[in-house]
Amino acid sequence: MEKKNIFVQIQEMETQMGQLHSDLGEMKLVIKELLEENNRLMLENERLRKILKEALPVEEGSLLPKPDVLLENDQPSDVVGEGYDNLARLYHEGFHICNVYYGHLRTEGDCLFCLSFLNK
Repeated sequence: MEKKNIFVQIQEMETQMGQLHSDLGEMKLVIKELLEENNRLMLENERLRKILKEALPVEEGSLLPKPDVLLENDQPSDVVGEGYDNLARLYHEGFHICNVYYGHLRTEGDCLFCLSFLNK
């Protein structure tokens, strides 16, 4: 009789462990989504702060920002642009920048697609 009781307890423990494992998986997905949203919101806040800073009236005596306009004789240079810098920053913050998984959190280290895009 006692042997049956032990097997029943083991079976109940296995069921509980399976439930705990599935709960843990669900929690990991929720945490991943929350981290992605948090990073997205931080980037949006940073962008809005820049816009607000640019929209504030310029004090007297300060220099006005120069527009990025090419004159007739100027040639476009091969300087890395702001967009590339933003993508590199996103990649180093842990997000995919490749066309396959763009915007998703990198959970398994470096992505060859993203790295090939950065090295272009």
